[in-house]
Amino acid sequence: MFTQFFGNFLLNQNLVANWQLSEALELQKDTKLKLGVLAINAGFMTADQVNTVHSAQQRMDKRFGDIAVEMGFVTHDQIETLLNTQKTGHLLLGQALVDKGYMTNGQFEKALNDYKKLYSINDKDFSDIQNGKIEQVIKTFYHFNNFKYAKVFTEYVSLMFKNIIRFIGDDFSPLEPVTTNEFEAGWTATQTIKGKYNIFTAIDGNEEAFIEFSSRFAGEKFTDIDEYSQASVAEFLNLHNGLFTVNISNEQQAELELAPQTVQNNKIIKTSSEMFCMPICFPFGTINILLSNDIPKIV
Repeated sequence: MFTQFFGNFLLNQNLVANWQLSEALELQKDTKLKLGVLAINAGFMTADQVNTVHSAQQRMDKRFGDIAVEMGFVTHDQIETLLNTQKTGHLLLGQALVDKGYMTNGQFEKALNDYKKLYSINDKDFSDIQNGKIEQVIKTFYHFNNFKYAKVFTEYVSLMFKNIIRFIGDDFSPLEPVTTNEFEAGWTATQTIKGKYNIFTAIDGNEEAFIEFSSRFAGEKFTDIDEYSQASVAEFLNLHNGLFTVNISNEQQAELELAPQTVQNNKIIKTSSEMFCMPICFPFGTINILLSNDIPKIV
């Protein structure tokens, strides 16, 4: 997940162009093998066992390796072997940028050190970030620090990125967030979380981006927005919010309920308090994640 935020940093510092980053992410995707593929290749797991773990990830917020060990498919030592086989994401991105001639090794090293300084990341923090503990980067990047729901929103967005990587793909870059009281939506799947925390959540995009997002989650190609593509995006949001509510309930013993999802087009979403709009740039277009502690009016 660090790769995506580091890529955004490279863009903001004008060290690479958007098209150069997109090409490098695409090259990186071709290079990095997922743990399930590596496990099959090593003879540690069968394809059916890998599919079982992938299915379990839709019900629980855990990494592939942790679930595989719990299910008795592999040992901790075998997972460590596979993780050592996987190259580190940011190094793959750097290698791709250097291979393409978009950066030198020296420029990449300087950019990485500058990034650490900007976010006050020491060596231990950096190790944690590479292992998926990216909450502090998210809190700072999205300016949650002084927000009432800072901890809850940080956990929500951190989990959202994990689930996007798990179920949609890792070929994206988070763009600078904006706060607003009024948002002109395109195609939008929405769902409200109610209970100790009242949270409005939504996934928004134009027609092309919405269709491709739904296609990736469903694992089949949609060509237009119909009941199936709408249901796909709505189900991704429901899956994510379900995992989030389970996590919060376990951590805080807080009762949370999910309202039914809705999918709408060309609506205005109005809130009385701040609504966070968090754009995510994919090769197929931009998806917006909307988050607010105020239940909006949608007109």
